[in-house]
Amino acid sequence: MSEAAAADADAAGEVEPAGHFRIYLGAAPGVGKTYAMLSEAQRRRGRGADVVAGFVEAYGRPQTEALLTGLEVLPRKVIDYRGTRLEELDLDAVLRRHAEIALVDELAHTNVPGSGPHGKRWQDVLDILGAGIDVITTVNIQHLESIADEVEQMTGAKVRERVPDWVVRKADQIELIDSSPEQLRRRMLHGNIYPKEKVAQALTHFFRTDNLIALRELALRFVADESDEELLEHLRRHQAVSPAVLWETTERIMAAVTSAPGTDAQLRRAARIALRFKGELDVVHVIEGDASPGADARAVEGLRQLTADLGARWHDLEDDDPARAIIGFARENQITQIVLGSIPHSWWHIADGGPVVRRVIHEAGALGIDVLLTARGEPPSGEAREPKAAPLRPA
Repeated sequence: MSEAAAADADAAGEVEPAGHFRIYLGAAPGVGKTYAMLSEAQRRRGRGADVVAGFVEAYGRPQTEALLTGLEVLPRKVIDYRGTRLEELDLDAVLRRHAEIALVDELAHTNVPGSGPHGKRWQDVLDILGAGIDVITTVNIQHLESIADEVEQMTGAKVRERVPDWVVRKADQIELIDSSPEQLRRRMLHGNIYPKEKVAQALTHFFRTDNLIALRELALRFVADESDEELLEHLRRHQAVSPAVLWETTERIMAAVTSAPGTDAQLRRAARIALRFKGELDVVHVIEGDASPGADARAVEGLRQLTADLGARWHDLEDDDPARAIIGFARENQITQIVLGSIPHSWWHIADGGPVVRRVIHEAGALGIDVLLTARGEPPSGEAREPKAAPLRPA
């Protein structure tokens, strides 16, 4: 495992933010996440809380900018990048100021190289939380790692900025900022989201009604799943439900992966299934006895990193018989569902036992374990791009 992957895996399991973490979640740009964040900041300030705006992007929207009035706004860090002066969050300034509450917009943002110690804003946020500072932030549903590929398939737009699921799930509160597709498209037509020159293309691409309906459904479903998880945790803490009953109803999901193309989509699908069933996800990679790292090592390392981002557990199993290894792990760990990717017949085939997938389905069925064979997703064509409300502004 690379140092970066190991660090993220450790963080997923061990980092416990000291500050209180609140996320405003939206289905798409323009629903009002930043407005809601600033409204809360003004309410907190009115009650005497020490609030600073670490980084807030109003995108020239007058009503949003008006809510910055009276708030302390920390200076941004100015970076020269490829001949342009750009502005980023000044992490050191936020930590030095050490306010009670810091506003940090756009959790999924990718930092300009050289602007600070981290490549992603969510990493900056973890540092701020670790210093004991409460953070209020915003993010859109398409940026969650487990959901991003589904959004790409649905909209044809590449989702380049992503947040590991475990980061979002560390939030103490997630609030959905909802807007109907019709209302969002009206706001777009009135110039309240994008500049006029971008409106026509947005309405016929990412902001099509069918896309907005689907994105809203994803956001509503995610928040509902999180609310259910909070209820179960409350019942556990107060012993309102017997631990034995909770254990009996818990689904335990396993994804058996290879280095084959498309496996990342299978893994994200497994993560969504685990979230839906309130179950944990184990990811199993079988290493056959005579296998050498070779060209597959990079693909496997990518899957290992994705596993950490999804908050799942990775297991390397050495066995000349992949089907035996998969079923053995499932039996020993009380797995209730196995997620496999559809693969060509020439792969995962052992001469004396038949196709691995067929054997896993047969033997799992005998144990009462469900098997899901996922379709191999194709990436978007690359012509469409996920919209951003505006490019990084020169300083």
